[in-house]
Amino acid sequence: MPRPSDARVITPRLLRDWPLPEPEGDKDDRGTVLVVGGSRFTPGAVLLAGTAALRAGAGRLQLATTDDNAQALSIAVPEAKVVGLPYTDRGSVDGDVPDHLLDLAARADVVAIGPGLDDEDQTAVLMRQVVGAVAGDASLVVDAYALGALGKHPDLLGGHAGRTVLTPNLSEAGWLLGREPGDDLDVEAYAVAERFGAVVSLYGHVAEPGGGAWRDENADVGLGTSGSGDVLAGIMAGLLSCGADPAQAACWGTYVHAMAGQRLVTRMGRTGYLAREIADEVAATIAMV
Repeated sequence: MPRPSDARVITPRLLRDWPLPEPEGDKDDRGTVLVVGGSRFTPGAVLLAGTAALRAGAGRLQLATTDDNAQALSIAVPEAKVVGLPYTDRGSVDGDVPDHLLDLAARADVVAIGPGLDDEDQTAVLMRQVVGAVAGDASLVVDAYALGALGKHPDLLGGHAGRTVLTPNLSEAGWLLGREPGDDLDVEAYAVAERFGAVVSLYGHVAEPGGGAWRDENADVGLGTSGSGDVLAGIMAGLLSCGADPAQAACWGTYVHAMAGQRLVTRMGRTGYLAREIADEVAATIAMV
């Protein structure tokens, strides 16, 4: 089990020695990201994750959220294909998703599940169907309430665990661990990675099954703002769609997320910037590594 001294600090030099795939061709070559999430009250989470995926290099973007928000979302993100999903009386995405979503999942290169979802039981049903439809060589990003569902149903990743990045915050890590996480987040990230067989980015601490461990030291208090986690999940999805492997996407994504926040500090102060502004700094941050 890794200790803090074992985790490699993520630096520009480390990332330059681990370069992202060079972009070539057109948008199809940079992959399709499908973001599944939202609810009647949280459609913005899907917008943030999708925008961040495009800023990180994804070629095509598809968004799936509740029927009542789909039209507004399609106007807010004109770059994306947006499909509506049935919802419950409480405004949550109904887990019994339609075939048109499963068709999109089967053709996507990356599926990000969780941003804005707000019903754990419905999410578990949704995940089982969507993950079951995902192609064998596609990747997953699992975030927010989808992590709660995974904590209760560890088999939800099926055979896709090795192509998955989990992006928990501290509360969500507790769902995955079945207990409150301790202070040593290198160890806790590794515990989650081993339990689920997936790469984990936990509060700047990245771990992969088998012992690989990295740590970002650039994050500041301003990243703890509403929607910031949705942006992080979207960055991971965009990098995966461009051909990064899960550990590489997690390390690059964690660093880029933190440094995008640092770029905003000089203009907005340490706690004055918004998640949407973090997303807008992603492309320039990647280019400067």
